[in-house]
Parts: sequence; structure tokens; C-alpha cells
Amino acid sequence: MNCVARWVFVAGLAMALAGPLWAQEQAGAGLADYLHFPAVDGLVASADGTRVAWVRNVDGERAVFVAGAPAFVPVKVTAFAGDDGQELTGLTFAPDGQSLAFVRGGDHDANYAAAGGFPPDAASSPEQPRMMIWRVDLAGSAMAQAVTEGDAPVLSADGRMAFVRDGVVYAIGRKDKDATRLFFDRGKDHGLVWSSDGKRLLFVSERGDHSFVGVYSVPDQPLRWLAPSIGNDDDAVWSPDGRQIAYTHVTGYSGPPALTTQRADPWTIRVADAATGAATTVWASGATLRDSYPDVTGGANLHWAGNQGLTFLSTADNWPHLYALALTAAGGKPGAARLLTPGAFMVEHVGASSDGQTLFYSANTGTTAHDDDRSHIWQVAVLAGAPVAVTRGEGLEWEPVALASGVAFVGATAQAPCAVAIAEAGGTRVLAGQAAPVPFPQSRLITPRAVTFVAPDGLTIHAQLFEGAGTGRKAGLVFVHGGPSRQMLLGWSYMRYYSNAYAMNQYFAAHGFTVLSVNYRRGIGYGHDFQHPAGGGWRGSSEYQDVLAGARYLQSLPGVDPARIGIWGGSYGGLLTALALARNSDVFAAGVDFHGVHDWSLDLGDDVGGAATNGVPYGRYEQGDRDAGMKLAFESSAMARIADWTSPVLFIHGDDDHNVRFDQTVDMERRLPALGKAPIEDLILPNEVHDFLRAQDWVAADTAMAEFLTRKLSVR
Repeated sequence: MNCVARWVFVAGLAMALAGPLWAQEQAGAGLADYLHFPAVDGLVASADGTRVAWVRNVDGERAVFVAGAPAFVPVKVTAFAGDDGQELTGLTFAPDGQSLAFVRGGDHDANYAAAGGFPPDAASSPEQPRMMIWRVDLAGSAMAQAVTEGDAPVLSADGRMAFVRDGVVYAIGRKDKDATRLFFDRGKDHGLVWSSDGKRLLFVSERGDHSFVGVYSVPDQPLRWLAPSIGNDDDAVWSPDGRQIAYTHVTGYSGPPALTTQRADPWTIRVADAATGAATTVWASGATLRDSYPDVTGGANLHWAGNQGLTFLSTADNWPHLYALALTAAGGKPGAARLLTPGAFMVEHVGASSDGQTLFYSANTGTTAHDDDRSHIWQVAVLAGAPVAVTRGEGLEWEPVALASGVAFVGATAQAPCAVAIAEAGGTRVLAGQAAPVPFPQSRLITPRAVTFVAPDGLTIHAQLFEGAGTGRKAGLVFVHGGPSRQMLLGWSYMRYYSNAYAMNQYFAAHGFTVLSVNYRRGIGYGHDFQHPAGGGWRGSSEYQDVLAGARYLQSLPGVDPARIGIWGGSYGGLLTALALARNSDVFAAGVDFHGVHDWSLDLGDDVGGAATNGVPYGRYEQGDRDAGMKLAFESSAMARIADWTSPVLFIHGDDDHNVRFDQTVDMERRLPALGKAPIEDLILPNEVHDFLRAQDWVAADTAMAEFLTRKLSVR
């Protein structure tokens, strides 16, 4: 989770930037200025809570910072320069907190990593990029040094580092020059966790339609599998004494395939004896949709609370909440799980104290009006007591990590971008040296206003309204986020992608638009049922009614010209943008579609055309409702209504996108011109991924969008 950095202007942008909008920028803040702010990503703490580390990104130049108790003064430990699109991810401390490892050259996008092959090359470097693990000795003053090629490093108590390379587990000692393969496994391995003594390694072996949790100890002993079955095992964690292993088991779908209806994804928590591998189910979910494995940050968020207790997250009561589970000393049947965080709000980012007895978490709740559209830090004692607010007010805070005394987190406001802060006995403070650099126009930013409106079926929809200064009737602009499991907030987002969107919505509000950022159904923050509505997605696009209702709301405002309503969004927001232009060109006068899905059946067909859907093979007689599902998916797509699409559109897509297939844009751009109704423009970024890696590519895309919408919606 992160915030966006400034993106540098691309000199070769193939669009003339002219007109009144750009003349205004000569006297005020321009687009590049609005995008000139720091990104904060990957905040972690050492096991003893005396150090924190994070990644800061300014103008595409990424750096790792470390701060230690008691002063917590940030120190830069890397010397990378330039906007080369090389991300820094996977920060992890050694158990003693004296060294830090991280990865350079990968992509935080799990879909890209799963695709294999070489890392992204957004900079189009003639030399093939490599995903490299770096390490820094924090006891001295040395900078980080490259160690070996790989990903997802974990450091042991004896100084070894285990990591993954192409789904295979390797290890390297502190003084070794070369890494060695640790063991052979037929699966693709991930989820590495060392035992506290550094002698055993937990891993998850992904086998496609099932997965196992395994334990590696020494070369001359076989791998130990924990109660292997046909389900999917994951989230494995050691007990503090190293004698037990807790993990989740997802049973998956059963019975004949059913595509047109949602089905529950029940799961259990198991505890295994580390010596024998024998496992016991200590908790089981129900069988309703709400009981499904959590579709939230961190998934089950499974932690040990001492050797005889567990904490985890479930959406059983419609909200993502934390629960505590006491285990009997003999490993027998435990009592029922106890709710730790009651209330109508979402628990999102979760961190545990070193003993697991205190949980820190972010939640969209508090005592300030409209806190359901913010995020604050809370803490709760596992054994007893009610949740206690750590932060409050009109700011936003997330990603808590426990300190020896207090908690560190990332915070922002409606104006101030993301920065690392700590809350301790003496109060809350932002760490030094993190202010947005000049010429970021922080003082010019407005505070968006929380609004609600009602969809045609009666559901209340939340949104943020960006209203700039000026008189007269302005162009209206609907923004739709991606995901769809996202929530836009009353300030900067914890994700880089959506901080870019927030910056652009601020920019548009300052340059002649009134912007409505819509938190449509299928998003998070308003309960499981809101996130998983009937007829959502390819099963009917029921969320589109919220987007159209947002446009109608904009049209009703006295300061908005109802004939000049535009729309923009990326990924799932690009999907909804295309759907809006196809279904309602009478309402939406123009749109910008960043890497959107245009035909649900194109992607669904990959799953059901002969391979499998939820593990059910379709190259067999039993077909379920495949044909009905494919028909419904197509009819839920923009492609089904392109004959009605007349409004101009700008398509923007990177051609190394592993989230949304590039041919979704290719297909639409070839079909629309044949109808001769909708004017088309595009900006294609070679070698870029879904969440653009290079700063200058974001500026190119955002500049093209601003020029297009200004021109098409006649903004003066």
C-alpha cells in the first residue's frame, strides 16, 4: 500500500497542449506540480520494535529509509537514482533487527509475478532487467549491497537468507558468494517463514488446483507435509515456541459448476504439530457468502497470541472484524471465537505486538463526522478490554506496525501527502524530512466534501465531491476507482495508483471541473454485502446503476452544466467508463478509459473454454451453466452495447499489462471505428505494466487525459 510520487513530464508526448487550461497554469500550479509529492510504501518494523523501514518515492526515484528508537530519525540506506521503473519491495528485518533485506527490480503486482519470466522493463532498457535482492548492515554505516537474484527474502536467526527464484526456494549465508537450492519441490513455492531458531523453514507449495504447507529442516530429512488434502492451505505461521504451526485451509467449491450465481468459499483454521505434521481443525467458518475466506488486505490476518491462542479476521457478521480463539493446552477442541472489534466498520490493515497480545489495526470508524470515508489507527488487547482509538480527527492513517513502545503508521490529510508517523506515550509525531518538496501545491488543495445519493434500487452510495473556486456552470466529471475492492477516501489514498487519481481529481477541481468520486457497490468499506452484491460484475453489472446515479447527482447540482458530464477511471474504473459510454452516451459526453475490461466473456472464456473454473474441468460432459454464464458475461460488458456508443473516448494502456489483457483495448479500438459513431484517441505505453512503473509515463497519461477532457468538455 502506498502513495504516489511526482511524475515528470514526457518531452515527446504526441499531443499539443494548448488552450485556456494551459494558459491558466502559467500563473498557477500545473499538472506536474500536482503530481509532485512523495510516495510511502512497505512500512515494516523489526521484531523488537526498535526500528522501522519504508520506501519513499519522489519523481520516480525510489529509496529505502530506516529509523531507529528513540529518536526515529530517518536515514537513507540506498543510492538509486533516476526514474527507471525499478520498484523496491519486500522489506524485511533480520530477527535481531541488525540488518534489512529488500528486492529491487520486481513489481508489487502479484499477477505479474505469477506470470513468470523476466521482470518488467518499463524503461525499455536494452539490457534485460533482473530482480535482485539487496541487504544492508544496520549495525554499521554501509549502504545496501546487492546479494543475489531472487524475490521474497526472509532472514533467519543464524544469518541465512531464504528466498524464491522462479518458484524455487534458495538460501544464502552472510558470507556466501552464491546461493544454493534449498530443496526440491514439484510445486511453485512461496510464503516462506523461518522458525525462531532458524533451523526450520515453512513454505507453501502451490500445485494449481490445490496447495500444501510444508516444512523443510535439513538436507537429509524429507519435507514434512501438514495434513495434505485436496484443498488450498496457506497463511502458515509458527507458534512462539516453535512446536505448532497454524494455517488456513480453504475447502473450495463443490458440486456441479455454477457460473451465474455466487457461491460461498468456506474455510477453516488448522493447527499442526510441527514434529509430526498431524493437524487439527480448531475453527471452521459457516457456509454462507459472508463466511467465505476474507477478500481483504492480509486475507485471514492469522497471528499467534502466545502459544495457546490465535487471532484472525472474518466477515461472518457482514464486516471485516478481528476475532480471538483460545486453544486448549492439550490441543483439544477450543471454545468459540470471540469478537474483538464490534461495530459497523471495516478492519483493514492489521499488525500485532511481538507477543501477539495487542493488535493494531486501521478502521473506517471514529467520532468525527464521515469517518466511514476515512481510516484511523486503533488497538485492542486480545485477552480483555475494548478497542481504543490511537488516532482521530480529519486525518487518515493506516498500515500500523508495533513498536517496543507505541505504534508506527503512515498518515495523510486531505492536503498533506503520506508520511511515516509514530504514536507513543508523548503523543503523535510525523518523522522528520518527509514533507512534499517544492513545487507541490499543498496549500492550494481543497478538502473534498462527503456526499451520498441513492441508486435506483434504493441503495445509498457514498462519494467525495471536489468543488473548486469560480463561478458559472462547470463541467462535471465522474471518477470511478478500480479494483473493484477499493474505497476512495476524504484525502490521500494508501495505494499509489489511487493517490495519483486523488491528485488528478484535485487538479481537475482547480481547473474548471466539479468532480464526483463514486464509491460504487463492489467496493470495500461498507460491508461484505455491499462488496458482493447480487448481479455484480460479469453477472449483471449491477454496480453500473451507482455510476449513472452519480452522473445524475452531478447534473442536479446548480453549479454543474448537465450537458457537460465526463467520466474517467482505470482498470475496473476503465471497465465502468466504457460501460457508461456504451450505455449512456446521452449522459456522458466524453470519457477516458485506462486499461479497462471491455468484454467480460473474453476473460471468462479463458477459464471455462477447456481448462477449469474453480477447479472444475470443462472438457467433460458436465457443462453446468457455462453457456448461460458466457451470454450473461457478454451482455454485462460494454462490447454488447457499442452500437449505442457515440461519445468520444481516450484509451490509455500499457502493453505489458498482466492484470487486464492488452487485447481488451485492441479489440475495442478495432470494433468502434467500424461503426463510425464514436471518435477515438489513444495513448499506448510500450512495456508498461498495469500500475505504471515510471513517473514520466504517469505524467504522459495524465497530461493526455487532462488535455482530452478539457477539449471535449469545452472547459475554459
